[in-house]
Amino acid sequence: MRLKSSLLGVAAAAVTLAATLDGTSAPTTVPASTASPASAAVPTSPPPTGAACNVRYSVYTWDTYLTSSITITNTSGSPITSWVLKFPLPAGQHITTGWNAVYSPSTGKVTARGLDDHVIIGPGAAIAIGFVATHTGGTGSPSSFTLNGTPCSLS
Repeated sequence: MRLKSSLLGVAAAAVTLAATLDGTSAPTTVPASTASPASAAVPTSPPPTGAACNVRYSVYTWDTYLTSSITITNTSGSPITSWVLKFPLPAGQHITTGWNAVYSPSTGKVTARGLDDHVIIGPGAAIAIGFVATHTGGTGSPSSFTLNGTPCSLS
Protein backbone atom coordinates (compact mmCIF):
# COMPACT_ATOMS: atom_id res chain seq x y z
CA MET A 1 0.00 0.00 0.00
CA ARG A 2 2.86 2.35 0.72
CA LEU A 3 4.06 2.04 -2.91
CA LYS A 4 0.60 2.97 -4.22
CA SER A 5 0.52 5.99 -1.94
CA SER A 6 3.93 7.12 -3.23
CA LEU A 7 2.79 6.73 -6.83
CA LEU A 8 -0.28 8.84 -6.12
CA GLY A 9 1.96 11.54 -4.69
CA VAL A 10 4.12 11.46 -7.82
CA ALA A 11 1.00 11.70 -10.00
CA ALA A 12 -0.27 14.68 -8.01
CA ALA A 13 3.10 16.42 -8.30
CA ALA A 14 3.12 15.84 -12.08
CA VAL A 15 -0.39 17.30 -12.45
CA THR A 16 0.57 20.32 -10.34
CA LEU A 17 3.74 20.88 -12.37
CA ALA A 18 1.87 20.56 -15.69
CA ALA A 19 -0.78 23.02 -14.52
CA THR A 20 1.87 25.47 -13.36
CA LEU A 21 3.62 25.32 -16.72
CA ASP A 22 0.27 25.82 -18.54
CA GLY A 23 -0.70 28.74 -16.28
CA THR A 24 -3.86 27.01 -15.05
CA SER A 25 -4.83 25.98 -11.57
CA ALA A 26 -4.18 22.44 -10.48
CA PRO A 27 -6.49 20.31 -8.36
CA THR A 28 -5.34 20.08 -4.77
CA THR A 29 -5.87 16.30 -4.63
CA VAL A 30 -5.87 13.51 -7.16
CA PRO A 31 -8.79 11.11 -6.71
CA ALA A 32 -7.53 7.57 -6.14
CA SER A 33 -9.92 6.17 -8.74
CA THR A 34 -8.43 8.25 -11.56
CA ALA A 35 -4.76 8.17 -10.61
CA SER A 36 -2.46 5.62 -12.16
CA PRO A 37 1.30 5.22 -12.44
CA ALA A 38 1.02 5.92 -16.18
CA SER A 39 -0.48 9.36 -15.50
CA ALA A 40 2.75 10.34 -13.74
CA ALA A 41 4.84 9.70 -16.85
CA VAL A 42 6.52 12.74 -18.33
CA PRO A 43 5.96 12.99 -22.08
CA THR A 44 9.09 12.45 -24.14
CA SER A 45 10.21 14.34 -27.20
CA PRO A 46 9.84 12.54 -30.49
CA PRO A 47 13.04 10.84 -31.64
CA PRO A 48 15.19 12.87 -34.01
CA THR A 49 14.52 12.25 -37.68
CA GLY A 50 17.20 11.54 -40.25
CA ALA A 51 20.61 10.06 -39.80
CA ALA A 52 23.07 11.43 -37.23
CA CYS A 53 25.94 10.39 -39.47
CA ASN A 54 27.07 10.42 -43.06
CA VAL A 55 29.47 7.90 -44.60
CA ARG A 56 31.55 8.48 -47.72
CA TYR A 57 33.04 5.24 -49.07
CA SER A 58 35.58 5.05 -51.86
CA VAL A 59 37.54 2.13 -53.22
CA TYR A 60 40.67 1.71 -55.33
CA THR A 61 41.24 -1.72 -56.93
CA TRP A 62 44.17 -3.54 -58.52
CA ASP A 63 44.67 -7.20 -59.35
CA THR A 64 42.93 -9.14 -56.57
CA TYR A 65 43.27 -6.39 -53.94
CA LEU A 66 41.37 -3.26 -53.02
CA THR A 67 41.86 -0.32 -50.69
CA SER A 68 38.79 1.22 -49.10
CA SER A 69 38.60 4.66 -47.55
CA ILE A 70 35.69 5.46 -45.23
CA THR A 71 34.94 8.96 -43.95
CA ILE A 72 32.45 9.10 -41.08
CA THR A 73 30.88 12.52 -40.43
CA ASN A 74 28.89 13.29 -37.28
CA THR A 75 25.89 15.30 -38.50
CA SER A 76 24.36 15.61 -35.03
CA GLY A 77 24.84 18.38 -32.49
CA SER A 78 26.43 16.07 -29.91
CA PRO A 79 29.74 14.22 -29.82
CA ILE A 80 29.70 10.54 -30.75
CA THR A 81 31.89 8.52 -28.38
CA SER A 82 33.09 4.92 -28.43
CA TRP A 83 31.66 4.50 -31.88
CA VAL A 84 30.93 1.21 -33.64
CA LEU A 85 30.40 1.21 -37.43
CA LYS A 86 28.71 -1.86 -38.95
CA PHE A 87 28.44 -2.70 -42.62
CA PRO A 88 28.02 -5.75 -44.88
CA LEU A 89 31.21 -6.41 -46.83
CA PRO A 90 30.30 -7.62 -50.34
CA ALA A 91 30.79 -11.32 -51.07
CA GLY A 92 34.32 -12.33 -52.04
CA GLN A 93 36.01 -9.49 -50.13
CA HIS A 94 38.26 -10.27 -47.15
CA ILE A 95 39.92 -7.56 -45.03
CA THR A 96 43.65 -8.17 -44.53
CA THR A 97 44.63 -4.99 -42.65
CA GLY A 98 43.10 -1.68 -41.65
CA TRP A 99 43.87 1.71 -40.12
CA ASN A 100 42.28 3.96 -37.47
CA ALA A 101 39.86 1.15 -36.51
CA VAL A 102 39.77 -2.50 -35.50
CA TYR A 103 37.77 -4.67 -37.92
CA SER A 104 36.04 -7.96 -37.12
CA PRO A 105 35.25 -10.33 -38.62
CA SER A 106 37.29 -9.85 -41.77
CA THR A 107 34.41 -10.75 -44.11
CA GLY A 108 30.60 -10.74 -44.09
CA LYS A 109 28.92 -8.46 -41.54
CA VAL A 110 31.88 -6.34 -40.42
CA THR A 111 32.17 -4.24 -37.28
CA ALA A 112 34.73 -1.43 -37.12
CA ARG A 113 35.57 0.03 -33.70
CA GLY A 114 37.54 3.22 -33.18
CA LEU A 115 41.07 3.04 -31.79
CA ASP A 116 42.15 5.04 -28.74
CA ASP A 117 42.87 8.23 -30.66
CA HIS A 118 39.81 7.87 -32.93
CA VAL A 119 36.94 7.17 -30.50
CA ILE A 120 35.27 10.60 -30.37
CA ILE A 121 33.68 12.31 -33.34
CA GLY A 122 32.68 15.86 -32.45
CA PRO A 123 29.55 17.58 -33.79
CA GLY A 124 30.09 18.35 -37.47
CA ALA A 125 33.49 16.62 -37.41
CA ALA A 126 34.68 13.67 -39.48
CA ILE A 127 37.21 10.88 -39.10
CA ALA A 128 38.83 8.73 -41.78
CA ILE A 129 39.31 4.99 -41.47
CA GLY A 130 40.03 2.34 -44.05
CA PHE A 131 41.27 -1.10 -44.94
CA VAL A 132 43.00 -3.25 -47.52
CA ALA A 133 41.19 -6.37 -48.68
CA THR A 134 41.55 -9.20 -51.13
CA HIS A 135 38.70 -9.89 -53.55
CA THR A 136 37.64 -12.60 -55.92
CA GLY A 137 36.40 -10.26 -58.64
CA GLY A 138 33.68 -8.39 -56.75
CA THR A 139 34.83 -4.88 -55.89
CA GLY A 140 31.44 -3.44 -54.93
CA SER A 141 30.77 -1.16 -51.99
CA PRO A 142 28.84 -2.00 -48.81
CA SER A 143 25.12 -1.32 -49.24
CA SER A 144 24.58 0.34 -45.85
CA PHE A 145 26.31 1.57 -42.71
CA THR A 146 25.11 1.98 -39.13
CA LEU A 147 26.93 3.98 -36.46
CA ASN A 148 26.13 2.89 -32.89
CA GLY A 149 22.96 1.29 -34.27
CA THR A 150 21.78 4.37 -36.21
CA PRO A 151 21.62 4.14 -40.02
CA CYS A 152 23.96 6.59 -41.77
CA SER A 153 23.26 8.48 -44.96
CA LEU A 154 25.65 7.76 -47.83
CA SER A 155 27.45 10.28 -50.01
